[in-house]
Amino acid sequence: MRVEDIGLDPRIVRKLKEDGIEKLYPPQAQAAASVLAGKNVVVAIPTASGKSLVAYMAILQAVLKGGKALYIVPLKALASEKYEDLAKFSDLGIKVAESTGDYDEVDAKLHKYDIVISTSEKADSLLRHRTKWLDQISVVVADEVHLMNDPGRGPTLEVTLVKFRTFNPGAQLIALSATIKNASELAEWLGAELVTSDWRPVPLREGVYSDGEIFFTDNSRKKLDADETPVNAIVKDTLASGGQCLVFVNSRKSSESQAKDLGKLVKKMIPGKLESLSRTADRLVGEQDEPTTMGERLGKCIRSGCAFHHAGLTSAQRKMVEGSFRSGQLACIVATPTLAAGINLPARTVIVRDIRRYDSGAGYVSIPVLEVKQMCGRAGRPRFDPYGEAVLIARDEDERSRLMEDYLLGENESIRSKLGTEPAMRSHVLALIATKDANSLDELNEFFQKTFLAHQVDAHYLRDIIGGIVGFLKDEEMVSEEDRLAATPFGRRVSDLYIDPLSAVIIRDALKRYEPGKQFGLVQAACSVPDMPILYLRQSDYEWIELYLDEVKDQLLIDPPEDLEQYELFLSKVKTAKMVTDWMSEVHENEMSSFFGIGPGDIRNKVELAEWLLHSSARLSELFNREATMECVDAVTRVRYGIRSELLELVKLRGLGRVRARALYSRGIKGLEDLRNTSYDRLKQIPTIGESVARSIKDQLGQADPTMPVSNEDGQRSLVEFR
Repeated sequence: MRVEDIGLDPRIVRKLKEDGIEKLYPPQAQAAASVLAGKNVVVAIPTASGKSLVAYMAILQAVLKGGKALYIVPLKALASEKYEDLAKFSDLGIKVAESTGDYDEVDAKLHKYDIVISTSEKADSLLRHRTKWLDQISVVVADEVHLMNDPGRGPTLEVTLVKFRTFNPGAQLIALSATIKNASELAEWLGAELVTSDWRPVPLREGVYSDGEIFFTDNSRKKLDADETPVNAIVKDTLASGGQCLVFVNSRKSSESQAKDLGKLVKKMIPGKLESLSRTADRLVGEQDEPTTMGERLGKCIRSGCAFHHAGLTSAQRKMVEGSFRSGQLACIVATPTLAAGINLPARTVIVRDIRRYDSGAGYVSIPVLEVKQMCGRAGRPRFDPYGEAVLIARDEDERSRLMEDYLLGENESIRSKLGTEPAMRSHVLALIATKDANSLDELNEFFQKTFLAHQVDAHYLRDIIGGIVGFLKDEEMVSEEDRLAATPFGRRVSDLYIDPLSAVIIRDALKRYEPGKQFGLVQAACSVPDMPILYLRQSDYEWIELYLDEVKDQLLIDPPEDLEQYELFLSKVKTAKMVTDWMSEVHENEMSSFFGIGPGDIRNKVELAEWLLHSSARLSELFNREATMECVDAVTRVRYGIRSELLELVKLRGLGRVRARALYSRGIKGLEDLRNTSYDRLKQIPTIGESVARSIKDQLGQADPTMPVSNEDGQRSLVEFR
């Protein structure tokens, strides 16, 4: 079906054609009439079959008629991707915003935008603040809605959808999902039409590699180079025909070692790309805030045309790897399954090397069929590949049969609600009371009876869970009850901060014990709450951590427990606090990665969470111990930049992080007044500063020198523009 034949605004049609979209895929055409008519729709179709365009058409059409749209995604990286897609329509007068952070504040400017893209956590936070523009939302898109099956993200997404259906029932709801077994059940819960299809824009052949051959589900076979390892043989075959490969493995260590091994083969097969790959690697290594061994290892792999990709990389490193693959520079990426979770990165061939992974609670377990199918669905690049191939690797004949039956010929699992536990519900119960959307146990129970959990099972037992949570909130003085349930100032603050009420209790009790000189204790408290994933202990940690605990014992705000099992957990939290403290003490990322056994990306993720929890501590200290407020505020800045306290004044300037601020300080430039008294010529000669940063510093200090040379990409920039 042609895009001009479905009733789209001609301006949208023009923009789609400019982007090369002349016709709709069959599932898109199937969904078009319903979504453009404003109906609720669940689109459950294979990966790469065009789900996003269905949502884009609906929200663009609604916005051009005066509506507003909220696009909910599970990951920040996906938010950026959707923003880039929708920002292409800005010349139609459509304003797009991306909002994913700062849960306790609402950007006052968001009401000016037509489309807001957010994570489910941010969307829930916006609902808690009940900003008026949310009532104007005419379309809500829930992308990757099957992730309600995820114990971490699922409950918040589920509750957010219930809130929108309750508080803004007139809004159209479009849920996008991979193909799942119980898609009809999901559609029934949402009061939506179901569009489901097995159609793909690029034909997909799925098979299992065993003993030098790929056995496909259509009973065909392909012989490969038997002298190569299974992964090498498949990659060699793909590259020989001009394709690219994604290889999925089950651990970070495996992704790096497999990428290094594959690089030897890949490098020989793409000699014409090695020069540009070398430039990309130089740029990646050169743009690191601090040179790290992981960055160096990634750079070496990129030079060979085969990179690794996992959560231990920084956001900038992951984006560079993804961008180089999309542009065709990189021939191969070896990734952990996180890459398959929604990021649009297709390849000619997908290899699933490992179908088992380690679970800390259960040992090695099989990966769900749905996850493997999402990996396989990345095979075949629309507009580039005539076909896609997805290959699982078997060790023997028995495993080949099992992989074929269980994964390639088997059905995806049903998605199940993960809402029915007290930890999952604590924050949501408090939020409903704090926003006055539920003022009694009956009203709380009525709300939760609208959830997917209640749709799937007899959820009357939830009344007991809700009662227990309300009792906890009353005991901890977050909720009071006279005639009705009402949030106290403490409860409202906790709900606005978007932290677990149990986290708030731990921080509150620590703040009450705080006194000057116990700075480590504030970090310890922030790293001892349910919201902070902790670093687990290795055997080699016990000796140093006991010595470290002796060093900081006078600063502790949470005492060691007597129970041995709880003591192990306590030490893990101290280890996490030590990592955050090292970051605040300007310990090099390389040293931290080696000492704690984690990647730079893990460090950034932990310190980002620590920053938020210390910010929450500062806000809670206003209620419980104002003596700790400034210490918490300073700690927030120190964690944000990874600096010692003497650099706090320097990092007030934009563009001065831990490396540049330390470079200035070590040369006697210790504050803003020193910067004012330092000439531009001297500033630009300081390592890591250079001309552009020196110009920026002087400009921010109101000292822009009109005689300074300034330039842009073409070497010309007016002094008026600079000012």
